Amino acid sequence: MSSSVDPTSLLVSAAVPAFKCPAGTKMHILNLGTLQEDESWILRGCNASSLSNLNPVNRRRDLVVLSALIEYPEVGLILYETGCAENVDNWPAHITEASPRVEYSDNHKLPNAIKATGNDIKDVKAVIIGHLHFDHAGGLEHFVNTDVPIYVHEEEFKHACWAVATGADFGVYLGQYMLLEELKWNTFTESQLDLFQGITFHHSPGHTPGLCIMQVNLANDGPFIWTSDQFHVAENYELGHPHGGLARDHSAWYRSLNMIRRLQRLYNATLIFGHDTKVAFKLINAKPFYD
Repeated sequence: MSSSVDPTSLLVSAAVPAFKCPAGTKMHILNLGTLQEDESWILRGCNASSLSNLNPVNRRRDLVVLSALIEYPEVGLILYETGCAENVDNWPAHITEASPRVEYSDNHKLPNAIKATGNDIKDVKAVIIGHLHFDHAGGLEHFVNTDVPIYVHEEEFKHACWAVATGADFGVYLGQYMLLEELKWNTFTESQLDLFQGITFHHSPGHTPGLCIMQVNLANDGPFIWTSDQFHVAENYELGHPHGGLARDHSAWYRSLNMIRRLQRLYNATLIFGHDTKVAFKLINAKPFYD
């Protein structure tokens, strides 16, 4: 580092010191289509009957599918999560019944969404997976037999392999993209990993054993936290309302909730939830990218 550089200029404005991304970093929020699910999957107790309401109205929720594309100086393109596979005809029938894709056109395809930012998927230098469910890792199909490293927490990788091989946790993990020899897997075990300056991954188990959220400390727009499906929608975070049918480890989920709330408070971070359509489109429509 040059002696003429003030070290404090590299730090993000926050309650605790932390490096920010280098000047010129841009973060794009990619819209990769929309799924629809019964609210009982994402909010515990929703659509359940009670003594006074034996036949409640069944509510369903549109869930946007998201990815983060980061233009990072001297590295290139970094991708956080990849959305669904392009062809859902190969999904098991119970997935297309429970989580149908209700909005998807050419502009939602991962290569085209990246192209709309002025970039090319062929220039992606690293992919980070928050968790390996089909709607976050299905797009790994675009990186088969390439040298692009796929970063994922070791606990998530082991659990996904076990789930696919045994049929346990059936459906949310699919063998179509869990290709052991055709993708360049890179696992890590740290609870906090600073993979690049200003980009940190925090192990946040609960929804899955190895889920990792991504914190991006941008120079001008400040810190962002991509929660993946630790929080599908804002109510999970804001109300502390846990998942319904998509919950796995209840106690771990609450520990991760409290950890992320502390992070948000310390960094005054903007949260991007895994599938919250209203929050995502407010950010997408506000600016073409964040820096």
